[in-house]
Amino acid sequence: MGVRRRWVSAITATVVAAALVAPPAGAGPTTAPDAPITDPIPEQPEQSRLGLVLQEYAQLPASQATPPATDPRLIRHNRINYVGEVPDGSGRMYVPDLNGPLYLLDGGRQHVYLDFKERFEHFFSGRGMGSGFGFVAFHPEFAGNGRFYTVHTEDEEAIATEEPTYPNQPDAFVQSVVTEWTADDPSADEFSGTSREIFRFGFSTQIHAVQQIDFNPTARPGDPDYGLLYMAVGDGGIGLDTDIPQDMSTPAGKILRIDPDGTNGPNGQYGIPASNPFAGKPGAIGEIYALGMRDPHRFSWDPGGRHAMYLGHIGQHAIEAVYEVRAGDNLGWSPREGRFEFRPENQCWLYPLPEDDEKYGYVYPVAAYDHDPPPNWPCNSDSGHAISGGQVYRGADLPRLRGKYVFGDLVDGRVLYTEVDEMRRGEQRAPLHEMQLFDTGGKRMRMTDFAGDGRVDLRFGTDSQRNLYLLAKANGKIWKVVGTRTGAGSEVTGSVERDLVAYYDFEHPFAADDSKELDGGSSRTLLTQVNGGEDMRVADSAFPGSNNALQVRQVEPEANGNDDWKAGTWDGDADGVGSLGAFNGTKGATVMGWFKMTGENPSPDSTTPEPGDRFNAVGLAGVLSGDSDGHDVRALLELINVDGRLRLVALGRRLDGGASQTFAARQDWRELLPPGEWVHLAATFDYTTGDMALYRNGRPLPGFYTVPGDPWQIDGSGASSTNPRGIKIGGSFPQNNVERNPCNCRMDSLMFLDTAAGADTIAQQYRRFLRH
Repeated sequence: MGVRRRWVSAITATVVAAALVAPPAGAGPTTAPDAPITDPIPEQPEQSRLGLVLQEYAQLPASQATPPATDPRLIRHNRINYVGEVPDGSGRMYVPDLNGPLYLLDGGRQHVYLDFKERFEHFFSGRGMGSGFGFVAFHPEFAGNGRFYTVHTEDEEAIATEEPTYPNQPDAFVQSVVTEWTADDPSADEFSGTSREIFRFGFSTQIHAVQQIDFNPTARPGDPDYGLLYMAVGDGGIGLDTDIPQDMSTPAGKILRIDPDGTNGPNGQYGIPASNPFAGKPGAIGEIYALGMRDPHRFSWDPGGRHAMYLGHIGQHAIEAVYEVRAGDNLGWSPREGRFEFRPENQCWLYPLPEDDEKYGYVYPVAAYDHDPPPNWPCNSDSGHAISGGQVYRGADLPRLRGKYVFGDLVDGRVLYTEVDEMRRGEQRAPLHEMQLFDTGGKRMRMTDFAGDGRVDLRFGTDSQRNLYLLAKANGKIWKVVGTRTGAGSEVTGSVERDLVAYYDFEHPFAADDSKELDGGSSRTLLTQVNGGEDMRVADSAFPGSNNALQVRQVEPEANGNDDWKAGTWDGDADGVGSLGAFNGTKGATVMGWFKMTGENPSPDSTTPEPGDRFNAVGLAGVLSGDSDGHDVRALLELINVDGRLRLVALGRRLDGGASQTFAARQDWRELLPPGEWVHLAATFDYTTGDMALYRNGRPLPGFYTVPGDPWQIDGSGASSTNPRGIKIGGSFPQNNVERNPCNCRMDSLMFLDTAAGADTIAQQYRRFLRH
């Protein structure tokens, strides 16, 4: 998926083990006031069978930040962040790029209409996710008056010389500047005309400055809202432990509404509408439309229904939220994050609302999801989530989308929807649904596949016909939604899902660090792709609906080093990997997945001087024992030397420190795993009876036990009551301190169950892969 990236640095922190159920969205607190809530929104977005068909619409040129960025999150193909239609009937589309250019798309032609990097001496886009040329809003009468409005950021040199509209935040680092432009010829491909600055404000950090600016497209001439400009202003990154978002004397942490034609603003360059909810209120700036926000990233209006305004609000620790915003609303930041109490002293959890919450008058989300960081990821580190506010679809061409608010996660690229009719203020959160995505050939893909990167940087746009568009900074492309289709259901059968502890399909890179893979099983244990990182996720598929696989391999056969590509998770202390606790005392286990041999196996033995020596095993996948050094296992699928002959085996150990037993397939392993062919394998382990089995493509394999007698000391109980120290894939020692038994192969959809699955279960799962 392109260049390997590590998006954030892990912050050392204590991972909270307990997970308390959050109160329902419409209810009061159900736990003690100081009881921490570590999983505030337990329900996950429902996997929908409704899918969008995406057609590539445009590829925008590469661009670079000014000054050059060092944060890899800013080093993208470009930083396009919206697509909309110029309101002049020409059909031209506009696309702002945070790095400076404003593009016009006219059919197949692209024009740089205006370049902020060239226009402004102090233009700054080199630090901060939202820095640079942030947004453009065309006046609804642009065709006649040629007016449009932009926001961009400037550096500390500008702060030292330019007068702000309101006092800058302390030690301001960047200033957001809103400019009015008047084109001599609104139909021209390049801008010529005049400009005037109407608003300037400085922020203490490079984050959470002025985000979107826009006009209400549902307002008509004569409506009170017509021609008024909305400005989403972040908290400058200091709302976390200050009252800035609640301070009515400053623009920060607010949505502002101004009249560009007026003059009664503090600098005389714009007006304050008399209809604003706080106009004339002592101690409040009259521009405020709504307050109490951290990062009000994207807002839009429903073109139908009540023309409600919806805001995608990026949270701090846990909550990504959609709000229906009305005049005078207070969203509660930072005393609140979503419908929970936020306390800055510890960001690993939230708290129930206080009993007197109603008196504050805060407005809570109509829809939301939480971050749910993996258990083996620091709980106060960025886990790679941020909402990308979207659009309500009211178009004519896609009836299955009508009345749905389509939005997503800008980092991991999930596309979500919720029904507008279910988004009701003061009631239960509307259910969320994750949509499937398809290319025009019918191939099911994820946005990470479309964007070619584990971090998508997803945005949404629309045109006058209410068509939907998706954008990705990762590769600088825009896609148009040209249809809907019904996708397949889950590739996991119900009988497998019930016992599925860990599941790695290599379609879900961890957006905060895409050298890791998310776990689709109940344990949610993050998997590390060792040494090869992002590059180990390759375009290959074992079955219909799969797009990516894991490549593992020996890297330097001549050197006894630690560079082989393998995968796993590891915790070498006495408690092991707590998230894999389902294998603690388990009565059974199953390891299964797809495998394809892609090179020489077994690999040359890099630990001996003899070039002809080979390792005596080929590591496939397994669960480590509770006392493992990275090699010993509780349940393992592997190729291993049995009496001088390499065989496919299930190798298990019931008791930590005890003897292992091996069940070996009789058939030659080269017939079972021919080069270049995907094969589904499974190994099962019943610790109560000592029974083990192997399966190939859903069918049992004849085999034999290699150790006579009762090496497991069967007594009817399960395995040792210890947590495994991890999972190993493609070789031993996932902690990467030793190289042993590498596999030159690819793997797909690896499953680890805490039961010895029956033959019917394995056969059904194999068939589901092929037919789902």
